[in-house]
Formats: sequence, structure tokens, C-alpha cells
Amino acid sequence: MSKTVLVTGVSKGIGRAIVEQLLNSDEKVKVIGIARSLNDLKEMQIKLGPRFEYLCADVTDEQAVSDFLTSKASVVDAIIANAGTLSPVQSVNEADISQWKRLFDINFFSVVSLVTRLLPQLRKSSQGDVILVSSGASVKPYYAWGAYGASKAALNHFATTLASEEANVQAVAIAPGVVDTQMQTEIRDSLGPANMTREALKRFTDLHEKGELLSPKVPATIYANLALKGIRAEINGKYLRYNDAQLTEYS
Repeated sequence: MSKTVLVTGVSKGIGRAIVEQLLNSDEKVKVIGIARSLNDLKEMQIKLGPRFEYLCADVTDEQAVSDFLTSKASVVDAIIANAGTLSPVQSVNEADISQWKRLFDINFFSVVSLVTRLLPQLRKSSQGDVILVSSGASVKPYYAWGAYGASKAALNHFATTLASEEANVQAVAIAPGVVDTQMQTEIRDSLGPANMTREALKRFTDLHEKGELLSPKVPATIYANLALKGIRAEINGKYLRYNDAQLTEYS
């Protein structure tokens, strides 16, 4: 059975790895990607072929997203909400509320908007799934990550809400672990040294120095397989880490 999967934040890191995993796993799958880098999106389409379509836009641009989906996407079977930002990294004492609101627009409200827009299609699908990229920061504090952690905690609750309200749509929030992406580079080189305590930053620098950061392919495989195989009833509405035993069949 063919499926159409919409993935946000696809130009780099986990998002790009998700798209590649989806298309390499099933020749009947089509992927719609959303990202802001036109050059990256064009390069991906050349490499991946016609089963990959894209929208170059900010995920917070509701009009652009809505117009594109109206014209291009008659059916969407699954959403993988990967787009997100860590910035601002700042303590509550130094919080710039306008920056926190911008982060929530990207990490949370854009997801709510997208899911709301596509709910009719997800309900019609034989397996309508919403897969949310969460974070370990959603359940424990990291110094100066208050905005990011709160937005990811909101995603966890959104998954629970969808699962309880929508009989024909499944949702799950999955933390990907500490992955070797551009975000980790920014944490080590700029955002972390300028804003985090030495103790809070040490975990991330140690993982990098020891070569223990995860490859993006590890969580990407789980996200892709959740979309391809469907979210089981036992994990519907849950927040899980990428290495949870309940996700073994998706890894």
C-alpha cells in the first residue's frame, strides 16, 4: 500500500536521514518535505527523485504551508514533525519573552497548526500517524534550556491529547537521544559556552570527545519505521526515548 509522509525540517541532520530512510525502505512511499534551505531541497530532489516533493518555507508560515498542501497534497498518511530550534539558550532570569514566543511558534504551534490542517486526511487514512520529535529536555532540566524543554514537554502532552481525542489517528512523541547534528556543534561552539554552566555543557562536550554522539540514522530509522509500519496501540499517546524497549521493532 502506498503512503505519503510529510516531514518537516528535512534539509539536514535527522530530518534528511528520515527522508532517505523512508524512500529507501519502500518504493511505494512518497515524501513531502518542508525546510527553509532551497539549495538543500533542490539537491535532495535531484538525488532522491520524483517521490520527493518539497516546500521551501518556514514552518511557522501558515499561509504558505496551507496553500502548498491544498495544491499538492490530496492525501497525507503520516506526519513526522522534526523542525525545531534550540535558541534562545538563556536562563529564566535573562529570558527575552519575544524570543521564547518565537521558539514556541517553531517548536510547538507550527506542529499544532500542521496537524489541525491535516486531521481530515489523517482520519481518512488506513493508518493516520503523528510522530513528534521530542527531547530528553522535555522531562528534565538543562541549564538555560527552559524555552526548548518547555516546548518539547508541550509536544509530549499534545501527543497524549491527540491519542485521547482522535479515534482514527495515532500519535507518539519520541526523544532521539544526543545526535551528531548541527545543533550539537552550536551547543559546543557558541550557544553553550556563552549561556550554559560549565557543568551543564560538560555532558555534551564529553559525548563528542568520546565519539559517543549518535548517528542521525539511528533515530531516523525509528521515526521512519513508525510512519511506515504504523504506531501500535500500546504506545499511542506516549513519550518514549529512542532506545525504549517498546520501540525495538521500529529500530
